[in-house]
Amino acid sequence: MKPDEAEAVSALVLSSFDEFIAPQYEEQGVIEFRRYSQPDAIRHRIESDHFVMVAETHGALVGMIEIRDCNHVGLLFVVKTYQHRGVARALLDQALVEARGTRPDLARVTVNSSTYGVAAYEKLGFIQTGPERTVNGIVFIPMARRL
Repeated sequence: MKPDEAEAVSALVLSSFDEFIAPQYEEQGVIEFRRYSQPDAIRHRIESDHFVMVAETHGALVGMIEIRDCNHVGLLFVVKTYQHRGVARALLDQALVEARGTRPDLARVTVNSSTYGVAAYEKLGFIQTGPERTVNGIVFIPMARRL
């Protein structure tokens, strides 16, 4: 992702969040997630220990993945009309190639999945590693994938 794409990435994330995840959250969780997903917040994170990759087709943004510390999926969203077409898998695979370029010994990647995303992450090879939790209103299920 280029820094000037942060607005489009944020819009994609928030649109998907609003449709699929926000209805399961209380107000505090929605506010926290929206704060985390703002363009300035995304730009700030890619200046530190995060990287973001995007998927485009015909010049349109259709998916994104954010990786923290080369070993944690912070965000993974695909536009509704492109879900179930391999976009998330392609993003994850490419992000892992990038992460292993920095950390060749990388043996495990984690994610805190929304309840909506669990089935998708299971298809990507992740397994649940703990019970559902709520932190700052964000409801998630910890998962991991061995590499």
